[in-house]
Amino acid sequence: MSFPNFFDEAPVVRVRDPLAQLLGASADGIIDYRYADAVRLAGHSCPTVVGAFLTGRAALAALYPDTLPERGGVTVQMPAPEHDGTSGVMAQVLTLLTGAAGGGGFKGLGGRFARNSLLDFASASGTNGGAVHFKRLDTGTAVAVSFNAGTVPMDAAQQKRIMAVLQGYADTEVLAAFAEAWQDRVRRLLLEHADDPETIHVTELITGDNAA
Repeated sequence: MSFPNFFDEAPVVRVRDPLAQLLGASADGIIDYRYADAVRLAGHSCPTVVGAFLTGRAALAALYPDTLPERGGVTVQMPAPEHDGTSGVMAQVLTLLTGAAGGGGFKGLGGRFARNSLLDFASASGTNGGAVHFKRLDTGTAVAVSFNAGTVPMDAAQQKRIMAVLQGYADTEVLAAFAEAWQDRVRRLLLEHADDPETIHVTELITGDNAA
């Protein structure tokens, strides 16, 4: 599979996974996740996928400022039900980075390393205000992370191209221009706005575990 060159320039999310170390998948437990891994999982590259990747990256950096994040060591609370909009797609990418899985996830070994039920979705009647909530299992430290793709607006001609694609009359030139503009927006979000607080906003949460 041939990816755009800018994928190689994207930030890398490095984590320590004690389960991977125990089972010999990684001698030191350290795993690097790249944007290309998220694309392989989702099967495409779009603002939602890059948003989930950057959201997970920002959350782990905030929760583990002085050490490698522990994969499997956080819970993830999505702000909307799984079937709403892009909620399910984002959750899949966040599972990749954090290890947090729903009820069908890995159930652990001897009471350790369980990943199941660490990922949850808001009910239809309640949300987290649009932000994804992350919480460390060991310390109770928690953050809310929101992603705003609007800091990089769509190319002015893109809406017209999208209509041509969806209605089936886009020629080769339009298809090429559509794909190029689509990935250019992804590139800008990924490379130019990964640490932009207007794009990725992190808020520390006060919980019962970390309240003074």
